[in-house]
Amino acid sequence: MLVRYDDENVAEHGRSWIWLSAPKRGSQAHLDKAVVRRRTMGGFSIIELLTSMLIILVVAGMAVIEMQPMWQQIQANAGMDQVKSTLRQARELAISERRTIAVQFLNAATGTACLPSGGILTCIALTQMVVTAGTPPTQALAASPFLVLPIESRVQLRSFTGEPDTPDGFIGSAPAPPNGLYYGSNTGAPATGMAFQSDGTFTDGNGNPINLSLFIGEVGIPSSARAVTVLGNTGRVFAYHGTGTAWFR
Repeated sequence: MLVRYDDENVAEHGRSWIWLSAPKRGSQAHLDKAVVRRRTMGGFSIIELLTSMLIILVVAGMAVIEMQPMWQQIQANAGMDQVKSTLRQARELAISERRTIAVQFLNAATGTACLPSGGILTCIALTQMVVTAGTPPTQALAASPFLVLPIESRVQLRSFTGEPDTPDGFIGSAPAPPNGLYYGSNTGAPATGMAFQSDGTFTDGNGNPINLSLFIGEVGIPSSARAVTVLGNTGRVFAYHGTGTAWFR
């Protein structure tokens, strides 16, 4: 739009002209607003999305790697707590029920709660001794355990090379890997079995007190070493954390 501008100062020198833009019509203004809005609402490009996803995956991978040792320790602690609490439960039940409670560490087997795992001891079973009246009275294991508890996933009864005996010193020397079950200085369990008696003591099947040492951990990870011991004369249960070369209460 061309507009003439008259002024006394420019009257003698001629007319001055100023170009003014005409206001936009309503439809044009609306169109411009729509374009701006469309640009504002535009999403990310494919390259931006792929870059963001790559960054997220890298950070997640780093987090998993950093947390793996922590997760291994958590699993080892869970396995140790299972063994410790189950043995304590057996002792308390034997005392409160005035019954002998047999303790067994089972090999993995098809059709049981212990899944096959190459014959590794992975389950704890508690079985009540049933007394039969007679002269003298006799007792025998019940037909089936009242508790079969699989140990925490990936945690087994096993020892590691360089691992010392527990602070209780029941074995008298370092365990021989991968053996994880000892009574006294002997590997494995007594042929007569082992049980908590009604007075709280832990004995073999003939009633003789025995000291039990259990070593657990994850295969190939010495820092996951854990141990649980049972003092035969009292039946008291203790647990230890290990590093593969030392033990801590």
